[in-house]
Amino acid sequence: MGLEGERSQKIPSLRVFFGDLRKMTSNEVADGEVSLIVTSPPYFNAPFDYPDLFPNYEDYLGLIRSFASQSRRVLGGGRICAVVTDDMLVKEGNGSRGRKYPLVADTTRIFLEEGLLYRDKITWVKPAGYTRISRRSGVVLQHPYPMYFYPDNIQESILLFQNGEFDYGHLKDAPKDVLESSKIDTVRLNDEGWNLTVWNITNVLPVPGRIEEGIAAFPEEIPRRLIKLFTMVGETVLDPFLGSGTTLRVARELGRKGIGYEIDLELKDVIRKKLGLDYDRWTGEGFIIEEREGARRLRKSLQTKVQQQRSVTK
Repeated sequence: MGLEGERSQKIPSLRVFFGDLRKMTSNEVADGEVSLIVTSPPYFNAPFDYPDLFPNYEDYLGLIRSFASQSRRVLGGGRICAVVTDDMLVKEGNGSRGRKYPLVADTTRIFLEEGLLYRDKITWVKPAGYTRISRRSGVVLQHPYPMYFYPDNIQESILLFQNGEFDYGHLKDAPKDVLESSKIDTVRLNDEGWNLTVWNITNVLPVPGRIEEGIAAFPEEIPRRLIKLFTMVGETVLDPFLGSGTTLRVARELGRKGIGYEIDLELKDVIRKKLGLDYDRWTGEGFIIEEREGARRLRKSLQTKVQQQRSVTK
């Protein structure tokens, strides 16, 4: 049954669409129905994840602009869009050095231009032993002189944008049982540093055999904190760049509804597995998984490029 038919009955608590975010319609995600967006857009031509996915940086920024516009449309008044991103170092042409692209600054600029408010930025710090490009800082070890310094990156940014001002009267009008079950554990908030602008969280390590193998997934702790901090039980969480499905998995565990949008059809089995849709532990809740315009098969072609790039550098 299509979503329009579902809307006339009971909207499923879990919805996954495979298609191009830029073509997302109000029949799939209605205006103002989302209470929180938690997502990580593709990093511009990341050499280990999305090599040459975008023909140029302007094309990438066009996707971010569509993302910001859709966010403003689907978010309720005063609700939050959390974007996990960071500046990207991309090796171009035959040069030995990469070019750094200011994804954080440009993403912020675009969201402001689309009419959202800049609420905050949290810095997610990974363990010091983890680096994606470990040879950067080694340059100054080989050449211990000025101008040879390039730091290794062990952090990403969590940008928080707000769709106008929030009416706190909504909390006063919420049912007491919902408000109580959505109450934030302030002891944990302080003990684990949720109240700080720096979150120390171990990243999803590239261990062979994991569900997200070959996918740049963020750890469940990130959406878990954000969902608890910005939504009440029963509200709707959207991830428009769903990936392996981490955001929706956590949303379900916390009693929230979930909507995911993903362009890569090759992730369908991964998402079904991560959300438990093919196992007996599925609770019988209503869900739909549908294909839309613009869905593509990306994973194998991108991983082939990755392997080719790695073989060249060996």
